[in-house]
Amino acid sequence: MKLTKRTVDALSYQGEGNAAFYVWDSELKGFGLRIYPSGRKAFVVTYRTGGGRKRFYTLGTYGRDLTADQARRRALEALADVARGADLSGRKAQERQGETVSELCAAYLERYAKQRKKTWTDDERRIDKRILPRWGTFKAKAITRADVAALHNEIGTKEGKRYEANRVRELLSKMFELGRDWGFLPEDHPNPAHRIEDFKEEKRDRWITPEELPRLAQAINEEPNQSARFALWLYLLTGARKSELLAARWEDVSIERAELRLPDTKAGRTHYIPLSGPALALLNDIPREDGNPYLLPGKLPGAHLVNIDKPWQRVRKVAGVADVRLHDLRRTVGSWLAQAGNSLHLIGRVLNHSNASTTQVYARFGEDHVRAALEQHGARIMGAAGFAPAADVLDITKGAAK
Repeated sequence: MKLTKRTVDALSYQGEGNAAFYVWDSELKGFGLRIYPSGRKAFVVTYRTGGGRKRFYTLGTYGRDLTADQARRRALEALADVARGADLSGRKAQERQGETVSELCAAYLERYAKQRKKTWTDDERRIDKRILPRWGTFKAKAITRADVAALHNEIGTKEGKRYEANRVRELLSKMFELGRDWGFLPEDHPNPAHRIEDFKEEKRDRWITPEELPRLAQAINEEPNQSARFALWLYLLTGARKSELLAARWEDVSIERAELRLPDTKAGRTHYIPLSGPALALLNDIPREDGNPYLLPGKLPGAHLVNIDKPWQRVRKVAGVADVRLHDLRRTVGSWLAQAGNSLHLIGRVLNHSNASTTQVYARFGEDHVRAALEQHGARIMGAAGFAPAADVLDITKGAAK
C-alpha cells in the first residue's frame, strides 16, 4: 500500500493490547507509518546501522508536523543519508537540546511510561489534553516555572480540579527530569515543575450507598452502549481496576473454576478474581464477537473497549450520583465487603492491593461489626458473671443495683 493522504486517513490502529503497529509503504522500502492506540499517526523510517542493528527514526506526526507527501520526501532524504553512512538516531541524539515539548512528550511515553507504568494511558490523556495544546511547539528548555505554575493554578483553581492539577505537575516534573537525562535539556537546566506547592488533597471517601444502588442499577441497565453496560456491572461485581478489566480476554475466564485471570496488573503480578454467581450469569449474557478475543469489545474490529467516560457520565447523571467517579465503583466493593464483616486482609486480596495501608481506608466501614462483636462479648462476660443470661445484652446499671 502506498502511503498517501487518502490511505493514511483511512488507516486505524489494528494492534493487540498496546503493541506497536506499523504500516509500511509499498514503493519506498523502509518508509512507514506507526499508528498508536490513541489514534496518533507518526511517519517513520527503519534502517540498519553499520553494525547491523535495526533502528527506527521518527520523521514527525501526521497532520501536525508533516503531510504524507512531505514525509515521503523527508524519508527519501533520511534514507539517502543512511546510504552515505549516517546514523539518524545518533545524529538526533546530538540535536536533542533543541527538541520541542511535543517530542519530549513522545519520548516520555515511548521510553518510560509505556515500559514502566500500568497507568500510562492516564499520562497520555493529560499530555494530549493539558500539555500539547498549550506548549507542543515550544522548545522544552523554553518552559519556565511561571508557565507550569500558571497551568497548575488554572486547573486547580479555575476548573476546581485540585487532584488533576497535582497529577499534571507531577507528570511535568518527571518528564523534565528525564528530559535532562536524555539530552532534551542542558544538565544544569532547572526543572520548571519543581518548587510549586501542590493543592491540598483529601482522601477520597465516596462509595455507592444501599439507597443509591437501585437508581444506579436502573441507570446502568438503560445505558445504550452495551459494552459499557456490561463493564459497569463487572466493576461492581468484581472490584477490578478499570484498565485491567477492559483488557480482559475470554481465554482468561474459567467457567469451571468460576475465576477471572488478570495477567497484567498494576501490582505487577497475575491476579485471580473468583467469580460470583451474578458475575458468571453476567458473563454468560455477554455476546462474543467473531475475531475479537476481549470480554468488552470496542468499536474497532478485534479491539477492546478503551474509554467508558462518556457512558459513565450519562449513567451517573441519570442515577443522581453526579459526584461519584468511576473508580468509586471499585471503592464501593471494598466498603461493602468491610460492612459485611470481612477482614482487611481479605479485602486487600480481592482488590489486589500491594500495600496494606491502601486497604486501611476501609477499616472504619467495619466499625459496626466491631461494635456488634463487643456487644456480644460483653453479654457473654456479664452472663458468665451471673448478671444476666449469656445470650442477652445486660443493662449494667440495673444489674448492679440488685
